[in-house]
Amino acid sequence: MRKFFTLFIKYNPWVLFVCYCAIALLFMKLQHDDLMTTLRTGSIEFSTAINEKLVSLSSMFTLKSENDRLMRLNTNLLSRVLSLETAAVDERNRRKIVADTTFNSSGFIMARVVDRKFSDRENMLVIDAGWSKGIKKDMTVLVPEGLVGRVTAVSENYARVMPVIHPDFKVSVVADSCGSTGLLSWSGGREFIAQVEHIPISSRLKVNERIVTSDFSSFSIRGIPVGRVVRITPDNLFYLVDVRLAVDFSSLSQVLVAPLKIEPEKMAIMVDSTENKKIR
Repeated sequence: MRKFFTLFIKYNPWVLFVCYCAIALLFMKLQHDDLMTTLRTGSIEFSTAINEKLVSLSSMFTLKSENDRLMRLNTNLLSRVLSLETAAVDERNRRKIVADTTFNSSGFIMARVVDRKFSDRENMLVIDAGWSKGIKKDMTVLVPEGLVGRVTAVSENYARVMPVIHPDFKVSVVADSCGSTGLLSWSGGREFIAQVEHIPISSRLKVNERIVTSDFSSFSIRGIPVGRVVRITPDNLFYLVDVRLAVDFSSLSQVLVAPLKIEPEKMAIMVDSTENKKIR
């Protein structure tokens, strides 16, 4: 064994030369074999897989910022869509009012209902028109279908409206056919039914007769539809009259505000009459 190692050390350069030649011949042979092709293909696939993993790992770090960017983009798009849809609805409602041939809306201020409070007692509307557009307290609010209410408070860009379906709201009305007059109010409960008081038993009032605002109202112009009679109940000297209101308050969107009714001469003579009574 010792002689073998001595011989190996002595002829080491030649032994290494022979080994290198053998390895070179082996690789030259493998160049023409399927094994080399398989190795090359495998190395390419391995390299591709490594690249894909690296790209995927890199995208994970940027995923949150990309999601935030897409969320902002979607929010902006949604905001634009909602804005356009709302504008389209408002325009359709405005055209519907303007196109109503049974009602002349010229001279009226158009406004949109932007808030409301409905309950079995306290009801209130807010419109997007204030004193900057000429709105004043006690102006009449209506739609082509009928009376909505009256303005009770005004700011620069908004106004509060007391609707017909409010316990403090009262308006003088008249029956369209028989001419009987009374005072319409709402006593709570159903939002589509109001009551008319002070119509005498002698009246020729009938069911389904149309009720409109009268000249006696201190704020409303004459002839605005209010509703139709649905029930008449005799009670001593007067009828108890139920009226189905003409306006659907649950679907109000666009309204009209009529110019303020100003009758200084009428109001002056009524005040003078009251003062004379007190003197007597």
